[in-house]
Amino acid sequence: MGPVSPEPPAPPGRPGRYGKRPASPFTVRHFQLVLLRRMADHNPGPVDARRVLGASLADLREANKRWQAMVRSPRRRPALSRYRSVLGEPESRAPRRIGDLDCEAWQWPLPLWPDLRFEVLTGPEGAVWNEWLVRAPGAAGPVLRTVEDLAPWSCTVDEAARAFPPARPLEGTAPTRWGLAFRAPDARGELQDVVAEFTWGLLQRTAVGRPGRP
Repeated sequence: MGPVSPEPPAPPGRPGRYGKRPASPFTVRHFQLVLLRRMADHNPGPVDARRVLGASLADLREANKRWQAMVRSPRRRPALSRYRSVLGEPESRAPRRIGDLDCEAWQWPLPLWPDLRFEVLTGPEGAVWNEWLVRAPGAAGPVLRTVEDLAPWSCTVDEAARAFPPARPLEGTAPTRWGLAFRAPDARGELQDVVAEFTWGLLQRTAVGRPGRP
């Protein structure tokens, strides 16, 4: 019996000889869909962003499914290596000190949020400590003075915390979610209790109530 010829590549979108579709690369566009999929749980804003990317709801779900498979695979690569494989080499790397801990901040641009950067804080031996969106170096931050300024996608976690001190961090409902509790004036100057919810570091929604009232 002579040598077996390799299977020719299947046409795009069609399965190969054994019924498996060739795996397409997981790209920056797919990663943006993963971020939008999580944000869509709290905020309808990603609907317009999804259309900018030419993606359907099914595309969001499929991108998130593939990402979760990579994260949970028994043969998964380290988190930092996974980000590099999808996003490429970072735009910047800088040492960062948080409390008594030294780490390094890696940042990547994402086309959907030109004024933001996706930041990964990495510790010794490439361990990933945090992953979120932050304001891009040199980009003008939002003016946050009142509750009305806190529109979805208007600010990041650290921007809201700086604008309304002392902000109290709240435990998120998932690893990609954060919360802040603080007081802020409304447009009439009346102080309000605010709970702000963030996904991947970007504001998604706020709950507002008068101090001392449920």
